[in-house]
Amino acid sequence: MPKQLQPGILYVSEKFGTAAHLCACGCGEKIRTPLGPTEWSVRDTAAGPSVWPSVGNWQKPCQSHYVIQNGKVVRHAQWSAAQIAAGRHGEQQRRKAHYNAMYAKTSPWQRFWRRLKSLFGVE
Repeated sequence: MPKQLQPGILYVSEKFGTAAHLCACGCGEKIRTPLGPTEWSVRDTAAGPSVWPSVGNWQKPCQSHYVIQNGKVVRHAQWSAAQIAAGRHGEQQRRKAHYNAMYAKTSPWQRFWRRLKSLFGVE
């Protein structure tokens, strides 16, 4: 990622599994979105990139909320504190379900071996 991001450009690093852009509200904040099965996804279309799910900048002063769809920003209403908490809870539940499903697909031997390696700091 470049140190200086340009407005209107979505930077994507497949190698590092992340995307970055300047906040769509114009405040100039750098927004980074991790990419992955439990995070955001980027789809390239002929009309431009799409980022899903929506970007909610809850930790930034602007607290903007939008989707990037086919190269265009589609603004959404700001969320209340309760909506933000519910959204974060939903994210945690989706991550937990995803990783539990991955874990269930491994054999007991694989799980034992992975645990043993982690105890000794071996990857």
